[in-house]
Amino acid sequence: MTTTQNDAIYSILDNNLSRIAGIQGAVLLANDGIKLSAYMLERDQAERVAAAASGIASTMKAISREIDGGGVIRQLVEMDDRYLCIVGCGSGSTLIVVTSRKARLGELGGETVRAAQALGEWLGTPERSQAPTS
Repeated sequence: MTTTQNDAIYSILDNNLSRIAGIQGAVLLANDGIKLSAYMLERDQAERVAAAASGIASTMKAISREIDGGGVIRQLVEMDDRYLCIVGCGSGSTLIVVTSRKARLGELGGETVRAAQALGEWLGTPERSQAPTS
C-alpha cells in the first residue's frame, strides 16, 4: 500500500473514529488477516489484533451463511475493560475498533459502520489508468 493510500485510509478513520468517546485504536485488515492500516495502535499490536480478529470475523460470516442470516453488519465484543467492534468494509476487508468502556455503544456501532462504509467505497474505487500520451 502506498503512502498516499495509507494517508487516505488514516484520514477516513480519523474523521469517523475520533468522535467516539474512549477510542483506543483501530485496524483495517484484508480478509486473509493481513493488516492494511492501523489507527492509534503500535504496528506489532495492530498486526496481532488483525490476525486474531480475522478469525472472529470469519467465524461470524460462516455462522451467518449457515443460518441464512445474510451479511454480517457488525459484531460487538464486550470485555471487562474494553469494547471491540468488528465491521466488514465491502467485500475484501474488515475494520476492528477498540475503545475503553467509556464509549457509548450506539455511537461506537454507528461511527464504526460509517467508517467501514466510507472505507468500502474508497477501497472499491478502481485506480484510474493513465491517459495515453500522444
